[in-house]
Amino acid sequence: MRIPFLKQISWYLVVAMFVIGIVPRLEGAMAPSSVIASQFDRATDLERIQRALETKVVKERLEKLGFTTEEISSKFDRLSDSQIHQLALQADDLRVGKDAGGVLIALLIIALIVVAVLYFTGRKVIVTK
Repeated sequence: MRIPFLKQISWYLVVAMFVIGIVPRLEGAMAPSSVIASQFDRATDLERIQRALETKVVKERLEKLGFTTEEISSKFDRLSDSQIHQLALQADDLRVGKDAGGVLIALLIIALIVVAVLYFTGRKVIVTK
């Protein structure tokens, strides 16, 4: 007895297992609602925040909102050490494009899968003007 579409189904399963195999395993844990450590280095945290504020995107956005550098530094003086530390931790997450390598690798893998599927199915892509 011949099963219809057996070749297509088997290739679909091969690709599905490959995709499932390359997905990174994530582990979850309880996240604290507040920062546990009681000692913070205010100078280091302010330096990290200052580096984040000096980026072009953040600087332009703050200018659009109407803030000057003097206003921002005066607001930092009113924050507690724990608030400064939390802001510094969030400023580290603002790096734009920090995971561009993973996205590039994923796109290359998808392109290779498409090429392999076209090759094994005997299809040809013809580009005309």
